Amino acid sequence: MSAAKPFLPGVTAPAYVVSRPLDVDFAGAFADARPEERAHQLAVREFVQGAVLPVIDGYWERAEVPFGLVKGLAERDLLRDGVDVPGRPSVSPFAAGLAAMELSRGDGSIATVCAVQGGLALRSIMMLGSEHQIARYAERLANGDLLGAFALTEPTHGSDSVSLETTARRAVRDGIDGYVIDGEKKWIGFGSCGHLAVVWARLVGEGGDGEVHAFIVPQDAPGYRATTIEGKVALRAIWQAHIVLDGVFVPRDAALPRARSFRQTAQVLAATRLGVSWAAVGHAVACYEAAVEYASQRIQFGRPLAATQLVQEKLARMLATITQLQLLVARLTRVAEDGDLTGPQASLAKMTCTRGAREVASVARDLLGGNGILLAHRVARHFADIEALHTYEGTESVNALIVGREITGLSAFA
Repeated sequence: MSAAKPFLPGVTAPAYVVSRPLDVDFAGAFADARPEERAHQLAVREFVQGAVLPVIDGYWERAEVPFGLVKGLAERDLLRDGVDVPGRPSVSPFAAGLAAMELSRGDGSIATVCAVQGGLALRSIMMLGSEHQIARYAERLANGDLLGAFALTEPTHGSDSVSLETTARRAVRDGIDGYVIDGEKKWIGFGSCGHLAVVWARLVGEGGDGEVHAFIVPQDAPGYRATTIEGKVALRAIWQAHIVLDGVFVPRDAALPRARSFRQTAQVLAATRLGVSWAAVGHAVACYEAAVEYASQRIQFGRPLAATQLVQEKLARMLATITQLQLLVARLTRVAEDGDLTGPQASLAKMTCTRGAREVASVARDLLGGNGILLAHRVARHFADIEALHTYEGTESVNALIVGREITGLSAFA
């Protein structure tokens, strides 16, 4: 057995340790977290440190879904993203936000798994479904026996989702009363590797009202064709799909009875928009942690980077941005718990937090120099994933227009 090779200064690259949690909360934004909320946060952090960080770079690089980690989320009751399910303990919105932050601190794809499965698919059924639908699907989604998708976005209708063209028509097939759904959807998480999709379609034809309704569609239904989107440079460890719905028939009881207009679609999205804001904070914290650790370990010009004025200014600027974001999401989440959160407030949080996370990631990438583009140093993965986060659940421009309409009382949507 050969002896270990000696470390040669200036020749052998040191192994930088940049994944240690720093528990960043400079202004005490989370100081009023209740003991059970803090315990929930720390349980998620333990899962991230022990299960996610050791393996996620490989899944991300290979663009593979870590289904084992998905099951691990379910076993720890994290897959429902804080959505209340009968028979399971209630999780406060604040605890759910802390969990989203910690999961995103680990990896954006894993956090998106929970956001899609729990925050969108499960939440749609819990908010808008019948008692029978809740009994049939809720627990199985929460425990990961079923994987769900939320199919709203279309190839030509992203931000302009109210103009969606997917249709549902009343029909009778083989003596069964139901609906025939036709159209296309794009960027649908778990749309090609799940079991069911909550499909939003406009009810047209005889008996149709032209409004947007939602339907639970099995992904193995005849006429449902989903292709995994390839070539992504972000969120590579979760698959999004381009779905073609060609005469897909579902029985009448597949319709969510309380989803009868785009207003209900907006209610689901408003509930998740604050979660996306927490996720952005988690990405920013991950980049900041890596920058602090790297600057302390990287020696240049005979001293650690952290001992230079320029680096300290960058770290202080990053911390200032993160602190502002933490205070914003903490306050608005307490507002949400009181039932007073407005759509414009959620939009303000989303646009502010994703913009701030981008800024923090950019500074961190710069601070790490060439090492900043290596997956092993965390920042590159988060840098890329934040770009996806910045777009979904409403782009910065769309959320800004929602806030602008609230400010002026005038709609500037085309």
